[in-house]
Amino acid sequence: MTTKLPDTRHIRVLPDDVASKIAAGEVIERPASVVRELIDNAIDAGARHIRVEVRGGGRELIRIIDDGCGIEPEEMPSAFLRHATSKIQTAEDLWAVRTLGFRGEALFSVAAVSRENLLSRPPGKQAGYELSVEGGAIIGEGPKGAPHGSIVTVRDLFYNLPARLKFLKSPQAEAAHITALLQQYALAHPGISFTLSNEGRASLQTPGDGDLRTAASYVYGPEVARALLPVGVEPLDEHSEWVAGNRERLSPAVEVYGYVAPPAHSRSNRQGMHFFINRRAVQSRMLQFGVEEAYHSLLMVGRRPISIINVTIDPSLLDVNVHPAKAEVKFRDERAVFSAVQRAVRSSLQAHVPAPVYGSRSAEGWSLSNGDVASVGSTWDVGTPTTPRQDAQSDLWQKEHTGGVDRGEVDPLPAAKERTLPPLRVVGQVGSTYIIAEGPDGLFLLDQHAAHERVLYEQLGDALEAGGVPVQPLLQPAPLELTTTQRAEVEQVLPLMSNLGFEIETFGETSLLVRAVPAIYAASRRDVGNDLIELLDTVMRGSHPARWREEMAITLACHSAVRAGQTLSLDEMRSLLHQLERCRYPRSCAHGRPTMLHLSQMQLEREFGRRN
Repeated sequence: MTTKLPDTRHIRVLPDDVASKIAAGEVIERPASVVRELIDNAIDAGARHIRVEVRGGGRELIRIIDDGCGIEPEEMPSAFLRHATSKIQTAEDLWAVRTLGFRGEALFSVAAVSRENLLSRPPGKQAGYELSVEGGAIIGEGPKGAPHGSIVTVRDLFYNLPARLKFLKSPQAEAAHITALLQQYALAHPGISFTLSNEGRASLQTPGDGDLRTAASYVYGPEVARALLPVGVEPLDEHSEWVAGNRERLSPAVEVYGYVAPPAHSRSNRQGMHFFINRRAVQSRMLQFGVEEAYHSLLMVGRRPISIINVTIDPSLLDVNVHPAKAEVKFRDERAVFSAVQRAVRSSLQAHVPAPVYGSRSAEGWSLSNGDVASVGSTWDVGTPTTPRQDAQSDLWQKEHTGGVDRGEVDPLPAAKERTLPPLRVVGQVGSTYIIAEGPDGLFLLDQHAAHERVLYEQLGDALEAGGVPVQPLLQPAPLELTTTQRAEVEQVLPLMSNLGFEIETFGETSLLVRAVPAIYAASRRDVGNDLIELLDTVMRGSHPARWREEMAITLACHSAVRAGQTLSLDEMRSLLHQLERCRYPRSCAHGRPTMLHLSQMQLEREFGRRN
């Protein structure tokens, strides 16, 4: 079968409806794009309360209600024309853009691919005026009662573009994009109250009190918001009378302000990093790199910081007209912006976070104490507590080689498992992090956290295969404070967590109560509430749902394992080595990191000059 190619010998002018759909497709990619364009207009109109209603993930209905300045009835038909705007008049105005919108494409693009209705009432008018548009054509208009401001209703998005409709995700996924967008606006404009209603239920509502930390609590949760560290000083409101009357006195230098989280509240992805240029949300690898560089030596490998960075810069020093969705900008001097962001964040961290000492883990933010769990065995072992042994180390080494050691006393794993490592004799501990052991052919240096993570991971897998994970009740239930968004996300993994040994029950509309945890986790004595939120975030945002069980088992083993910097007794080190010897894959942790280094007898002799 051959495909007939189009005739390209003749150039034709596209019909208006085709050209309109092509133009709209560049601006309106998904329902969240509609919300973005309409909220931009509402903010530019001076709105202080913006309500968003969504149904069917935005396919069926999107309604934006604001209390802005509204549109005069005689100007409403012009608002649906392409490139009709009140924001700019000449090309030179593009270098002085202080509004979010400026192209005049929002209402035109939305109307071209949906059934749109605009109802607006400016201050001073006795009634509002309504205009209905379908596929870009006006089908009705007339006066109608309305509150001050504007109400834009969009129905049947992409009804005339079935090919684009096929590329949309599920309603839940599209609604999640809209929620993330509203959270972004809440951070960019904390002085505006945002309300999001999804399928008739409120999923986000910010007070609009102007406090960025308050807005952050609705995005990251109250605990992270309380821990945020201030960066720079917030400049005066752009619309204040002083700024309006003294604009020529303002310095064009880059100003950076916002918040960053301490290293203890880092994440496994960059979704917690938000950047705003003159209150406009942008995507910038350069700014991401600047913040991550400021955290250099303060975060573990693979961890990403939480940041809310606002950059205020003279509009003449950047170009905002480089991306269809206005999500990217170009700076005239990128190096100056990068340096300003890096210095501001680094200064905040140096002022609030102790500088790390070489070889120290104190800056990693590890929490090792929690009095809310009943102990099982020792502070890290899930098996029977070991008892002090009175034999000398030399006697122990001899008994291990002759099979004279009673393994039941120190090894909780089934004795039927075959040994996968040579017998090791504990010599000591370095830096409360690495265990030194002697083997048949030289010296072994073991990472105690990675080794214990491997042990616990295999024990957890064996327990799941056997049909049940040992559970440890908490002496006092641990509450989980979640946002409405987090609560909806966690709902789908609660059965999985129950399978892994967590007993969790609902407590109010957004909170949960943890009544029991897996026994291997209880022994770690970690902060249950904080740790579970981190665990859920790591698993749900870092992998496909099909891998959630595996990722949760890996993360659970990691969080339950003995930490670097924790001093172990000789018996605890021996028990850990005996358990590692029985693991199927003892040479790497559950994340693939090596558990040990081997320095052979030959290498030792060569380094000491005993062998040429």
